[in-house]
Amino acid sequence: MALGFVRPARQSDAAEIARVQLATWRTAYRRLLPRHILEEIDEDFLRERWLEAIVAPPSERHRVLVAIEQAAQEYLVGFLASEPAEEDHGVAAITELLVEPRWGRRGHGSRLLAASVDLWRADGFTAAGAWAFDQDIATQKFLTSAGWAPDGSTRALDVDDLLVPQNHLHVSLEQIPETDGETGTLDD
Repeated sequence: MALGFVRPARQSDAAEIARVQLATWRTAYRRLLPRHILEEIDEDFLRERWLEAIVAPPSERHRVLVAIEQAAQEYLVGFLASEPAEEDHGVAAITELLVEPRWGRRGHGSRLLAASVDLWRADGFTAAGAWAFDQDIATQKFLTSAGWAPDGSTRALDVDDLLVPQNHLHVSLEQIPETDGETGTLDD
């Protein structure tokens, strides 16, 4: 298990979050989304959106957490963003959960998820949900190994006239054991 921790994102993290997002999308989604779409994503645009999410979130229940790998120095290696679900404010919605592929399988995703669950509970959420690309088996496997399950809801994103199907997964926060500060128990 890697040495690492999770903390709230800071203003100075915005550029690195954008870099991790773009690098991960270009690796993980290269067979799901059109190549030119992935190549045209502007990292500066992403950085500005993450900066806004960090310094001026719409509510206290909108959160961006980052995973830090500790080695000779610290590296921001992943992040989880969440907000109240549009349709039910008792449900937390993951809007993005990414760990840069080269840092995968070191517990960072599990630490991000466990820290988020603790915060969601403190915020009064009773359940959580996330959309995952139908062909993104890694994300679906990760979430189901953590107790999440598909709820049968589907949607398709229109990406440059290509419909990309997604499945919705959910979990009751009352069914996930308390972590008591122990995070990273799942092997991701």
